[in-house]
Amino acid sequence: MEPFYYVYYKDTIMKKPLIGITLDIEKKKTYSNFPWYVIRENYLSSIGSLNAIPIPLIHEKKLVNYFANLLDGLIITGGDFDIDPQLYFQKSKGSKNIKSKRTNFEILIYKKFLKLNKPILGICGGAQLINVASGGTLIQDLNKKPVNHEQSNPRNETSHKINIRKRTKLYEICNKSQFNVNSAHHQGIKKLGKDLKISATCNDGVIEGIEHKKHKWCIGLQWHPEFLITKNDLKIIKSFINSVV
Repeated sequence: MEPFYYVYYKDTIMKKPLIGITLDIEKKKTYSNFPWYVIRENYLSSIGSLNAIPIPLIHEKKLVNYFANLLDGLIITGGDFDIDPQLYFQKSKGSKNIKSKRTNFEILIYKKFLKLNKPILGICGGAQLINVASGGTLIQDLNKKPVNHEQSNPRNETSHKINIRKRTKLYEICNKSQFNVNSAHHQGIKKLGKDLKISATCNDGVIEGIEHKKHKWCIGLQWHPEFLITKNDLKIIKSFINSVV
């Protein structure tokens, strides 16, 4: 199957990559009395603004193979949830709001895209998902000192600095050893999963970026580049989309 969506305009064919984006799910009786899917607008608009088409993915295991064959890239998003610590053989010590159907779906589709060597970007909880799916573990509740990783200022502003390691894809993309990011998480990566390496850290030692050693483009970021706050965020999203070609 041709991996690009064709747009016909005045006899010109433009090919746009199809990017799958995982959804969060809620049961709060605000929008509906029944469970409802949710995603922040800028997850989609950041992709759409860069000449790609975002495709939201429902949590159905039977569709994983179909999605993986149809789509050109995958973004595993963050959200209002934690990954069940039983998946990395720990008891709950601060984890909350477990959404097992979502997590199980994301693990399956991550592994499928990994096998197909298609681009993968994990954002916040998505980075943690990549680590757990690869056999790693998480810090279930970060101490807020010396850095508060659930920033009090608006999420469309930066709050702390990260350090980028050389000889990583992230450094290759941004060509910087330090820059500022936003922050909206209370958990973090502890033990690295198989075939992963650290690409960025905060000054307090919290891991801010990981990437796969054997995959052509598989990066997990603890911050939210979809806000496109800095030029570095834009470079990362562009690189992800361009890696489809």
